[in-house]
Amino acid sequence: MTSLMAPAPLAGSDIYERILTAPGGLVVLEHVDSKALVEQFRAIARHNGQSVYLWKPESGMENLREAHALVPGSQRLGNALRYIQQSIHFGVYLLFPFPLPMVPTESALLRQLARAPAGHVRRVVLIDAQSALVSSVDDVAVRLGDTTHMMQRPRLRDGRWLL
Repeated sequence: MTSLMAPAPLAGSDIYERILTAPGGLVVLEHVDSKALVEQFRAIARHNGQSVYLWKPESGMENLREAHALVPGSQRLGNALRYIQQSIHFGVYLLFPFPLPMVPTESALLRQLARAPAGHVRRVVLIDAQSALVSSVDDVAVRLGDTTHMMQRPRLRDGRWLL
C-alpha cells in the first residue's frame, strides 16, 4: 500500500525558500544557528540537487551538494565574488564568516551582486555578518531573521500546505 501523504519538508527549507523569493540578490541572515543552517542547506542541496556553495576564508568556496568539491582559486574574497558575478547558473552562495575590513573593490562587487538582474536567480547570503558590514550594505540588502516566533501564513507548495 502506498501512502498519499507528501514527505515532510527538510529542515531549513523555509529559510531556503525565503532566500530564493527575496527581492534582491544580497540577503543578510540574522539570529540563526549558522552551523546548523549550513548542515540543513547541505541536506537540501543533496536532496534537491540545487547548487548551494559555502565560502570560508581558509578553504575557499565549496559546493555543498558534492562533498569536498572546491572552486579553485576562491580563497580570497574578491576572487570568490568575481566567480559568483561571472556565473550564469542558478546558485545560492553562503558567505560565513565574512571578513572585515573589506577593500573597496570587494564592496563594489558585493553591491553589484545585490543589484543583479531579475533573470538570474543568484543569491549571496551573509550569515551572522558583523553590524558594521550590515550597516554598509543596508540600502541594497534584504534582511531575513529567524521567524520561528512569528506567525506565518500557510502556502500551497507541490500539493501540500507548508508553514
